[in-house]
Amino acid sequence: MKYNDAKYNDLRKIYKEFNYDNYSYNFSNNKLEISFEFSQYDGIKFNPKWIIPINENVYFKKNKKFLDKIVFNLGLVEVISYWKATCSPVLNIKCSSIDENQKKWWKKLYFNGLGEFFYTNNICVDEDNFINIKCIKQDLEEKITLEDEYYGCLIPIGGGKDSIVTLETLSQSEQKNDNLCYIVNPRGATIETVKMAGYSNNTICVSRTLDKNLIDLNLKGFLNGHTPFSAILAFSSYLTAYLCNKKYIVLSNESSANESNVEGTNINHQYSKSIEFENDFREYVNNYLSNEIQYFSFLRPLNEFRIIKIFCKYPKYFKIFKSCNVGSKEDIWCKNCPKCLYVYIMLSAFLSLDKMNDIFETNLFENSTLKNILDGLVSDKFDKPFECVGTKKEINYALYIKINNIKKNKETMPSLLTYYINNYSDIYDNIANNNIKVDIEEYYDSQNNIPLEYKELI
Repeated sequence: MKYNDAKYNDLRKIYKEFNYDNYSYNFSNNKLEISFEFSQYDGIKFNPKWIIPINENVYFKKNKKFLDKIVFNLGLVEVISYWKATCSPVLNIKCSSIDENQKKWWKKLYFNGLGEFFYTNNICVDEDNFINIKCIKQDLEEKITLEDEYYGCLIPIGGGKDSIVTLETLSQSEQKNDNLCYIVNPRGATIETVKMAGYSNNTICVSRTLDKNLIDLNLKGFLNGHTPFSAILAFSSYLTAYLCNKKYIVLSNESSANESNVEGTNINHQYSKSIEFENDFREYVNNYLSNEIQYFSFLRPLNEFRIIKIFCKYPKYFKIFKSCNVGSKEDIWCKNCPKCLYVYIMLSAFLSLDKMNDIFETNLFENSTLKNILDGLVSDKFDKPFECVGTKKEINYALYIKINNIKKNKETMPSLLTYYINNYSDIYDNIANNNIKVDIEEYYDSQNNIPLEYKELI
């Protein structure tokens, strides 16, 4: 790949420093309103905000020093979205202080979490030198011991199949009534999911608002691209778990999220969903916040193939769930993006085309314009699309199953599958000649952080 750092270097020369100036929060009308203050070298200011509903009696029992620490850290992860516009070489933290190990931790998150951003903007950087984090204050606070009692699970809900599988499986636990669903900026799919699962009265919906100045910079041609939203989710869910006295934050990130998108690199669209980030986050909060609240992914042992197989046992969600990022604002499947084609392929291994078409209202296998997207999903010769999709191995296996079912039933082969057969016969034949069924269908990743009390469920 040819790198073009001209814009990146020019912006860094002009916008030499980015400042994390302050954070504040105010409680009124059973809502915690949080605001952050960031500024650029030339005076551009940003004020992102969060609103978290919380009962007054609960809020005033909380340790405000500990709350300060969580909110401050939430600001550090919010910085990523705004810093990336200019990639200033210096980040000044003016409102608190972190030690040298924390600086290394945050640099690693920024670097890896922005891996896709750097790649798609043709920017060549190294982890040591892309940013220098400075603290204006030097007083480090002692770790705080919490005295509250924590119980149950906080379950982030995104409206897709993965969180549905987690929600339905955890509902089998005796502690179901202690669980709380967590939604950031609710939409149709997320609201309908918790309603269908019977959690309408056990859901907390929070609001996250980006500063319009960032949107203005994007329109003016400043640097823009993917940021690690799941890392933002991690800190915001930790804050919410503390406010709601939840012991576990239960994510729905699968083992397949560990695969990179670009062959031979660590560039991963799903970095903040990976086991590496999960382990790093657990270590960070245990060292600098509290180990009373534990963060883990319930689906980590499973690959996407197994998760989708489980999901297909719950047809009541077929018309509700939505995983398409392009159509997320309208709560629809756009039917033209890598995520739509990916979900369609994986579901097709278990569902008939009639059921598939009922979900998507079209047959994506007859859309020949998706050939380039299919190439990226199945072949090592192409980058995997920068979306939350499974491994190429399991995608090819799902296609193998679908093609065999069509042949067995003597049905007409759709155009996109005909293209696959004609262009990837080597992959198809390799699956046919090698017994990989066990590797895919009985896959279990032992590298997970699931507590013993929940392992038997998964």
